[in-house]
Amino acid sequence: MAKKKAFLLRLDPVVLESLQRWAADDLRSANAQAEFLLRRALHSAGRLNDRNVPAAENGEE
Repeated sequence: MAKKKAFLLRLDPVVLESLQRWAADDLRSANAQAEFLLRRALHSAGRLNDRNVPAAENGEE
């Protein structure tokens, strides 16, 4: 598994609660859900070069 960097993120409580509910629905942690959504947005915007990232780590299942 690739090394991960810690990153502090401050969220509005309503946003965090919504993220946590969505994560639970998808059987993920809130952290994993946030990373999944960020990766998907970055990929859609053409800002993520994930050619060298294994599918399990780039949000694809």
